Amino acid sequence: MQKTRKHLELLSPAKNADFGIEAINHGADAVYIGGPAFGARAKAPNTVQDIARLVQHAHKFHAEVFVALNTIFHDNELEGVRQLVHQLYDAGVDALIVQDMGLLELDLPPIQLHASTQTDIRTVQKAQFLDQVGFSQIVLARELDIATVKKIADATTANLEYFIHGALCVAFSGQCFISHAHTGRSANRGECSQECRLPYTLEDQKGRILGKDKHYLSMKDNDQSANLRALIAAGVSSFKIEGRYKDLPYVKNATAHYRQLLDEILEEMPEYAKSSAGNASYTFTPQPEKTFNRSSTDYFANGRQADIGAFDTPKFSGEELGKVRKVGKDFIDVATEVALHNGDGVCFFDVHKELVGLRVNTVQALDNYTQRLFPNEMPADIRNNTQLYRNRDHAFMRLLEKDSASRKIALDVVLYETRDGFALTLTDEQGFSATSQCTAEKQPANDAEKAEASLRENLAKLGNTDFSARDIGLELTQPWFLPASVVNHLRRDAVEELIAIRTLGYDRPPLRAAAEPPATYPQDSLSYLANVYNQKARDFYHKHGVKLIANAYESNEELDEVPVMITKHCLRFSHGLCPKEAKGVIGVQGTVTAEPMTLISGNDRYTLKFDCKPCEMHVMGKVRKHILQMAPPQPIAFFDKRPA
Repeated sequence: MQKTRKHLELLSPAKNADFGIEAINHGADAVYIGGPAFGARAKAPNTVQDIARLVQHAHKFHAEVFVALNTIFHDNELEGVRQLVHQLYDAGVDALIVQDMGLLELDLPPIQLHASTQTDIRTVQKAQFLDQVGFSQIVLARELDIATVKKIADATTANLEYFIHGALCVAFSGQCFISHAHTGRSANRGECSQECRLPYTLEDQKGRILGKDKHYLSMKDNDQSANLRALIAAGVSSFKIEGRYKDLPYVKNATAHYRQLLDEILEEMPEYAKSSAGNASYTFTPQPEKTFNRSSTDYFANGRQADIGAFDTPKFSGEELGKVRKVGKDFIDVATEVALHNGDGVCFFDVHKELVGLRVNTVQALDNYTQRLFPNEMPADIRNNTQLYRNRDHAFMRLLEKDSASRKIALDVVLYETRDGFALTLTDEQGFSATSQCTAEKQPANDAEKAEASLRENLAKLGNTDFSARDIGLELTQPWFLPASVVNHLRRDAVEELIAIRTLGYDRPPLRAAAEPPATYPQDSLSYLANVYNQKARDFYHKHGVKLIANAYESNEELDEVPVMITKHCLRFSHGLCPKEAKGVIGVQGTVTAEPMTLISGNDRYTLKFDCKPCEMHVMGKVRKHILQMAPPQPIAFFDKRPA
């Protein structure tokens, strides 16, 4: 099936093949996963064999598997990349998620390409360019508001993908170099050290401390639950959940939550369709706030918001319980109306403002408003009036640790007579159909009503297959008695035939041809911000009209202080010091200017510069000397099975 913007896709993360299989079972239309190398989550690698196993499961439901090949490649790695792409294609992978334009200049199989969010798609012009060079789907910057998404949709034809849930990188994706500058671990190479989650002290231009030991570059987590209809109206068709490092309960919970929301929309809007087959049912009620999140924000979807930062902690503090009433030798009394369970995880902020966690062995209800907690170990720092949170609901997690979903493809089942027996036709929700026949003696039923009920019951017994009966039709001249063995034989043969037909009927999405003559890139010169790390990428941009091309930051040629992080998040705005916001405020207008600030972490000091026209904050930094001595990446070989 050729997907269009009328086919809504729920796209879930897969740390490994087993996680991906569960994401499919819980309703994902597609999953994205890292391969053995070159993915932007280096700590989540997977073998080609495991990815092939995931592909086999996904394709049963005509769901898709995308492999994240979204790092930038050194020249030494290009041959390894080429070999790996051929192996992934042979494994049945549906598409690659790509950052490095050099990949488009390699000898590749006809595999579909998606432009990663790492390509920094935040302007109409950039989206138009990627739309014309061979990308079938483009992953928009998380910072885009819905109005800008609509403008991009109006100017392009590629499918648009938008992050709807999970962690938010504070920087524009592909525009963060602070990790490489300090540790040699590049975010563009899948090895981000997450310096954005560290505590910092913030100073103004005059050296006054505005805040101390706050996680000023840490964002709350993304939640677009309330904006799905607006995003669809704007042109988004792929809805992406972040989380290739997240645990399995998170993947199950988030996937089920958004599956239910999208299914509600599909019921209301028949002009849209699912992009895969089957419906999932669950043993739990999805509650995304109960698996890892740093509180939630819809970020910039509806314009700049005041409260998008997770400044207190980058960890999962969970739901608010209440305050401590009493601390005993081995117990803690908490005033709360939340029902707590044995095994729950509880946490609080200590006097050093650090999040401290503890596991509750047993819970005792003292009255309707007070519960006594007996932790496995009493914390040293807890006291009366301390605010408690629950970051592990043990009962809820137990549900997610078991088999928690079943996905079935709906069938219309029709049994009818033939000249010398009976035939059974199964037609699935996508229109694929299979028929089995048998020769059998036609014996009139002694009890017509009982015979029909038995027949319907046996026809519906689809057991451990991926199918369920939606409707059962009996096209018979009179009530017949059919032995269960005959019905079982017909049903098994028809199911086997339908599986084979569905397998043959699945078409991988096609590679999109690039426009001719080649599209012109919006700029004729590129700085280190374009992440050009190999000659093939340079060839690509030269072909598209770029004349001057600087090497990527990871080439270690930017020796002076430059922006090592560019972000829409603004610390002047979050402290009420935005010059734009001050305009028109009596007594304030003209007194607030975008003067630099300073972030301090240990001995490191980062100047914050503010570019108010595009509403951006630039974190200035310099590559450390020992990084300059690092050797370039070495070749990685993958066995190329293709004939010479």
